[in-house]
This record gives sequence, structure tokens and C-alpha cells, in this order.
Amino acid sequence: MLTGSVELSTGEEAELRAVTNSRDVPARVATRARIVLWCAEGRRKKEVAVLAGVSRPTVDLWLQRYAADGIAGLLDQSHAAPREQVPARIRGRILALTLAGPPGETGLSHWSSREMAAYIKRTEGVAVSHNYVAILWRDNGLRPHRQGTFKVSKDPEFADKVAGIVGLYLEPPGGAVVLCVDEKTQVQALDRTQPVLPIAFSATEKRTHDYVRHGTTNLFAALNVDTGEVYGECKPTRNGADFLAFLKQAVKPHQGKDIHVVLDNLSTHTTPEVQAWLEKNPRVKFHFTPKGSSWINQIENWFSIITRQSIRRGTFSSVKVLISRIRDYIQHWNTDPKPFTWTATADEILAKVRLVQANIKKLVDNNAKPGCTEELFLDSNV
Repeated sequence: MLTGSVELSTGEEAELRAVTNSRDVPARVATRARIVLWCAEGRRKKEVAVLAGVSRPTVDLWLQRYAADGIAGLLDQSHAAPREQVPARIRGRILALTLAGPPGETGLSHWSSREMAAYIKRTEGVAVSHNYVAILWRDNGLRPHRQGTFKVSKDPEFADKVAGIVGLYLEPPGGAVVLCVDEKTQVQALDRTQPVLPIAFSATEKRTHDYVRHGTTNLFAALNVDTGEVYGECKPTRNGADFLAFLKQAVKPHQGKDIHVVLDNLSTHTTPEVQAWLEKNPRVKFHFTPKGSSWINQIENWFSIITRQSIRRGTFSSVKVLISRIRDYIQHWNTDPKPFTWTATADEILAKVRLVQANIKKLVDNNAKPGCTEELFLDSNV
């Protein structure tokens, strides 16, 4: 313990002076170094306390720290208790429960970080914070609060249809036109019960949660895969006659060319009238998407865009106003159309589908054995 004068070697003094002059050292640490230097000069502790702006006991404290640990003793030390590590068994348990989903007795459809922390405390007797659970999920790429959709097509001709349509996207026949056609049905003309409050500084646009329905329309659309242009019509009904009338107008600008039409398996697309028209127009060829696989039709991407950008947040006092908005949007789109870039090959799509099918089979097999999912996970991760 340093109670009297402090004796420093040349190296120790140089080290302390370097600390006091460094711009990277906090001012409080530099002051502690000066306290040691002043005492080494023979100054009285009372005088050093006044110079440093601290109490006399504080001078003794930093002299003792320096005597025990050198420069390291002048640095700030954490007063927090050492953090207890969560056992590997509990980490594995959390991850296994996340993958298996909440037990039936909880009544939960999915986990939240707080519900998981409370469940672990209740069943395992180990307290973990919801922040720890959230970090563990993030580190392992788990997002139980999110949900997606999927559907595996059971079409026996799935592979052939995918290969044919993807081939049109990636390598369309020379001089041919590829049109993606479909209908967006029952588009609602929704009006709000009170005027919409416009966007303002520091305030978002606001609308009432309740609405009034003024009717519906059906949007027929055809996307030119090469140019990105869209031709669309709104009709009050959707039947074979409506589809054929629309199709005639959609292919009219491309007369004299081979026209490949990508569309789904709706009955309105295969009526006797449509079949008779195709026989009279052999340059128009239909390519049907696999059953349950409308995602391969590029017009679905465009329907998603017009829904987000124009229809969903629109306020329409009548069906006529809705149709006018749709026509304006199509005209706006066609002023600078941008085709979608299709990158997935048929082989890549088929490989991904096979992987999903394998995962589904594995899941079904695991579900036949209670606790199998959790046991397998714990065995491989703990």
C-alpha cells in the first residue's frame, strides 16, 4: 500500500505521462495518472486532492490501485455481476420447441419471445430473458412470428409444363410474341365512411377502418413478356365469352406473328368457342401452367404490383371510378414498361420442388412419432 511518498522508475513515470497526454484516454483516467505523478513528486495528499478535485480517500484509492495493478488499476472496472451462461441443454430446448411449435395445452398458434421465456421458466425452472430468446432465434435464422405460404403441385405433367413455359421466358422463339394472360376477379370498389386524411409533416395518411362496398369488376390482363407492356380490360362478368372477346383484342396488335399465350387451367379458357377459335387461328398456341402453380405466370407479378400501388389503398365511390383508376394505371405503366427478368431455369425449379417434397415427407414421418422432432434436434445440436 502506498501511504507515503511514491517512488517511480523512469519507465513507470514515462508510461504515466504518456497516459496523461494521450487523446485516446478518458479524462478521468488521465486524472488518476496525474494523482500518482503528483504524489511521486513529493506533494502532500491533501494538496493532490485539491489539484485533482477529489477527496483525500480517493487519492488513497488510486495510489493503492496503481501499487497493486499498475496502469491497469487506473482503468474503470465493471461492477456488474458475472453473467451466468445459459446451459446448452436449455438452448437446445428453446430451439427444439421453436421448430416443433407451441404444445397444444398452451393454446398458442406460434411462439413469441416472451411466451417462450415464460414457458422455459415454468417447465424447466431456468430463467432466461425474452431478449436472449430473440437473439438465439436471430442467430439461428428462426422467425416464428413470420408466416409464408406454399403449395406443391400434383399435376402429373408438372415437369413438362414447367419446361415449356420457362423455355418461352428464357429463350422465346425468334419473331414470336409471348403473352401472359389471366383475370383478377372480384376487384372491389371500396369507399371509406369518412374522408381520407392526407399525409402531412410528421403524420401519415389516415383512413377509417370501416368501408362501403359499391360493387366489383373483373380485370382481364395480358402481359407482353418481351416488352413489359400490359393490355387490360374490365368486365362485369367472367365467362368464356368474356375471355374470348378479350383474347381477340389482346392478340390483335400481333397479327402475322406466332403468339404463345401462358394461362392457367380455368374452364373459361377451354370452352368449345375458345377451342373453335384456336383451330381457326393456328398461330396462337396455349401453354397451360401446372395445376396449383399460377406463380409461374408472370402476369401474377403485375397483378401484385397494381394491387399494392393502386387498388388496395384506393378510395372508390363507384365501380366506374375504380375502372377509371385501373385504366389510368395501365396507361401510366405503359409509358415506361419494364419487362420482368426471369432467371430460374426449369432444372432449378424442379430441384427445389423435389427438396420441398422430401421435406414434407420427412415432416409427415416425424409427426407419426411423438417427440421425434425434438429428440433428433437435441441429439444433433447439444
